[in-house]
Amino acid sequence: MPFSYARFVSFRNLEDSEVDTKAERIFLIGENGQGKTNFLEALYYLCYGSSFRGSVDQQIPATGSRGFGLAAAWNSLGNSEDSELENGISIRYDGQAKDIRLNGKSLKDRKELVFHNPAVVFCHEDFSFAAGDPERRRFFFDQCAGMLYPGYIDSLRSYKRILKQRNAALKESAYDLLDVLDPQLVRFGLALMEERRKLLRRFQKDFPRLYEYVSRLGRPVELAYASSWQREADFDGLLAHLGSRRESEILYGTTRSGPHRDRWDFSSDEGSFTDRASTGQLRLLSLILRIIQASAVAGGEDMGEGAEAAEASVPRPSGGRKPRWPILLLDDVLLELDVGRRRRFLELLPPPGQGAQAFFTFLPEEPWTEYENGDTIVYRVHNGRFENQKRL
Repeated sequence: MPFSYARFVSFRNLEDSEVDTKAERIFLIGENGQGKTNFLEALYYLCYGSSFRGSVDQQIPATGSRGFGLAAAWNSLGNSEDSELENGISIRYDGQAKDIRLNGKSLKDRKELVFHNPAVVFCHEDFSFAAGDPERRRFFFDQCAGMLYPGYIDSLRSYKRILKQRNAALKESAYDLLDVLDPQLVRFGLALMEERRKLLRRFQKDFPRLYEYVSRLGRPVELAYASSWQREADFDGLLAHLGSRRESEILYGTTRSGPHRDRWDFSSDEGSFTDRASTGQLRLLSLILRIIQASAVAGGEDMGEGAEAAEASVPRPSGGRKPRWPILLLDDVLLELDVGRRRRFLELLPPPGQGAQAFFTFLPEEPWTEYENGDTIVYRVHNGRFENQKRL
C-alpha cells in the first residue's frame, strides 16, 4: 500500500529528514552517487527489515554513526473496501541489534513483514536472475513463493536447516543421524516442490506472452522448472532414493540431490535462451520476471491478452476487488531499453487509479517528464537532500 511519508536518520548519505511520498509516482532525479538508490534501499528496508543490496547492517549507518533509524506510514484496507487503517513502521539499529516495530508492536521475526506492505525492486542486480548461476535463479523464485504462500518461508528455513545438519553428518561420519534426518529432508522438500510447481504455473501463464510483447523477438521464450527429485516420487520413494545414493554422498561429503539443486531455465526453439541471448534481451527478461512477481503479489488475475493498452496489461481484480499492489521500486531500469521497449514495458505497470505506488530513479538528462501521470512528485536529489520540484 502506498507510503504517505518516509523518515531517515543516519541512513547512508541521506539527510536526516522526513520526505513526503503521497503520490502514485515519485521521481528521484539526480546524478549518480547522490542518494537515489539509497532512498529506494531505505524504503525496501522498511518493507522487509533488510537491504536488497546484500549489505550487512553495519555497513549502512552514515559516516560517524553507529546506527540508523527509519520510519514510515501507509494506509491499508480495514474490514470493508471503503475503510482504511493507518499503519506505521519504525526500525532502529544501534550497531548491534535491530528493533522493528509495526504499529508500536515489536516484531521478533522479519517474515511477519512480508504480508503487510511488500515491495518489489527492479535493479541492476536482477540481471543475475537471467544470466547468473542456478542458485541466483532459485533465489528469485524462492523470494516470489515466500511472498505468495504463507508457509513457504518456514518450509524453506526448515529444509535448509536439515540440509546443513545432514551435510555435517556426512562430513563427520555421523551416519546414524541420516536415518533421522532423511525423513525430515523429504517432508520439507516435498512441500517446497509443491509450491514451486504452483508458482511455475503462475509464471507460465504470462511470461512468454509479455516477453514477446515488449521484446518483439519473434519467437516464444519459455520458462521451465526441473526438480532434482523425480516429480512423481512420493515420500517413501524419495526416502528410498536418498538411501540408494547414500554411499556416493558419503564419498563426496554432501547431499547431492534435493530442492537445493532444482533448476529454473529459459528456452526458445533454438535451445537454451540464456546461452544465446544478448545482454539487452537478458536484461528485459529480468524486468518481465519482476512485473509478473508484482502482479502475482497484487492478487489480480492473469495479465491482459496482447498488452495492447495499459489497462489490458495489468492484472484484473477477481471478484471486483482492486489488486493490492506492492510498492514498486525502479532503479534506473529504463536506461538500457530502447524507446519502443521502454514504452511497452511502462504499459505493463499499473495505470493510474489502481492504488499502486512506484518510485523511479532517473539521471537528469533522461526524458523523465514523459513518464509523469496526474499524480507525481518530483524530487531533485543532491548529496542526500531532496528538493521537491513543485509544478505551478
